[in-house]
Amino acid sequence: MKASKEFRLIMISAMYENGGNTTHRFLDGHPQLYVYPFESQLGTILVNDYMSSIFPLKYRWPEFPMHGDFDKDYELIIDEELKRHVKTPFASKFKDADMKLSDQVRKKTFLQLLKGQTRKRKNIVEAFFRSTFEAWKDYNRSGKEVAYLGYSPVVGVDAEKIFLDFPNSHIIHVVRNPYSAYSDTKKRPVPYSLSKYVTIWNMVQLSALNFAQMYHKNFHLIRFEDLVTNPKKLFSDLVKKLGLKYDQALEYPSWNTKKLETVVPWGTIMTPTQKANKTTMNELSAKEIKDIKERTVVINKILGYDRF
Repeated sequence: MKASKEFRLIMISAMYENGGNTTHRFLDGHPQLYVYPFESQLGTILVNDYMSSIFPLKYRWPEFPMHGDFDKDYELIIDEELKRHVKTPFASKFKDADMKLSDQVRKKTFLQLLKGQTRKRKNIVEAFFRSTFEAWKDYNRSGKEVAYLGYSPVVGVDAEKIFLDFPNSHIIHVVRNPYSAYSDTKKRPVPYSLSKYVTIWNMVQLSALNFAQMYHKNFHLIRFEDLVTNPKKLFSDLVKKLGLKYDQALEYPSWNTKKLETVVPWGTIMTPTQKANKTTMNELSAKEIKDIKERTVVINKILGYDRF
């Protein structure tokens, strides 16, 4: 099977510490996917709306000026993790993730792909993904790739914009019980307070539940708990909806198709197992569990976490 010329996009979305990175790494080895190496932080500083004070701009669907040039558009895309890794590898948290990719070559390819193209966001985003894999010289290609996979936390809140640009695209939104999620969030250098984290968790999941109804063929909501319990079952169902074939590589996390023993440093979830998920939850105090339960009671009932 030859790689498709049609641009097909799949984006993973997830509230912080909800398993987006883990899902990304489980999908990494699928032979039909070009999998972006890190968070594909497509946002730009021009994103400015009612959600800008809640979510980091780098995680949003990008905005570009009506008038300008593609050279500047490329630089506007934040893409912090990849640019830092290839430009200043000594400062990257992915030191062991070797990759032969020159940002200069990628930019040159990006501009070549857009030569003669109309100034539309969809064209810029497509060129961004295509140029990444044309410039990534040691990417383990299967020759069967038909779609591009990206991951950007909470990008699902921009589902309407994504589907406006790419009507045939898909969004995979990952949810995780708020107890384990907040427990992992506490391990960050500067963690959110419990009230702030849970409030945003509620907002993101409510938005995802609505979009899953509005775009039921393209917006797919999955639970982290189902992933770590039985990845084969979860992905067997999911890939059919994405128009892909099942592959055994979906049963373990990987980087550039090489199996990983831990998903760190891609995320704080060190071991993606059912036992580790429960252990993480039990690291909370009784008061924290009580507070989270009270603040998430409505969404928990819908997602099945009221009995978790």
